[in-house]
Amino acid sequence: MTGVPASAAGGPSGARRAASVTPGGVPGAGREARGAAQGSSGGAAARRGMSGRGSGGAQPHADEAARVAASRGGFDGGADAEDGAKSARGGKIAAAAVNQASVWNIANLLTMLRLFLVPAFVALMLADGGYDPAWRSLAWAAFAIAMITDLFDGHLARTYNLVTDFGKIADPIADKAIMGAALICLSALGDLPWWVTGVILGRELGITLLRFLVIRYGVIPASRGGKLKTLTQGVAVGMYVLALTGWLATLRWWVMAAAVVLTVATGLDYVKQAIVLRRQGIAERKAALEETEA
Repeated sequence: MTGVPASAAGGPSGARRAASVTPGGVPGAGREARGAAQGSSGGAAARRGMSGRGSGGAQPHADEAARVAASRGGFDGGADAEDGAKSARGGKIAAAAVNQASVWNIANLLTMLRLFLVPAFVALMLADGGYDPAWRSLAWAAFAIAMITDLFDGHLARTYNLVTDFGKIADPIADKAIMGAALICLSALGDLPWWVTGVILGRELGITLLRFLVIRYGVIPASRGGKLKTLTQGVAVGMYVLALTGWLATLRWWVMAAAVVLTVATGLDYVKQAIVLRRQGIAERKAALEETEA
């Protein structure tokens, strides 16, 4: 047993006792070392706890920052939405301004010119008793300008997409006004029978009213006969406005006769188209109603 150390002979307890004794043989030094180690371990644990608490304390701040960022993002999104709404409103206002400005296009200006020429034509036609060739020539010039602008304003509006609500209303009014003024003045001066004036004006006003009555079912398109009628009427009335004599006076009578025939024929054709259009519209509505009920 002399070769076995005391610490080994004592087993674990002996080893612990040996560990408690320093090389200098001072008891308790090991205990102080263990205490210091334990204190160090406790300090490390405390530091870990503090760091953990610090991390836990920083988490609310991070959440608060996220909430602030979200609120800022919501505010920015709301501002963007508000800006978008303002832009949309601005676009609508700009579009309305463009539409309002489009009323003053070349086609509508020609229609306005034709309306202004109506009173000028009447004044020139009736000047100096209505039989002065010079004044009648000036009246013819005003009538010719009105008829020519009637040919161009509609063409310009359709070609360059200048169709406006004002033009739709004012154009037919200007057409009927200048033609009606010329016919009434000629009949009042005794140059044209009143029945001719009655037939032409009655047809024009009647067809215009008929168009409005059937517009719920569709639009009656202008026919070639209607365009030829308008041209013939303009030539005939223009020849009557001028103080013509001789064979030209005879020629204008035949031209006016052709205008009256075309006026009646195209009027009857428009009535037929209106009846067919109305029947088709009623049939389509009835079929749609039955399909809805089924």
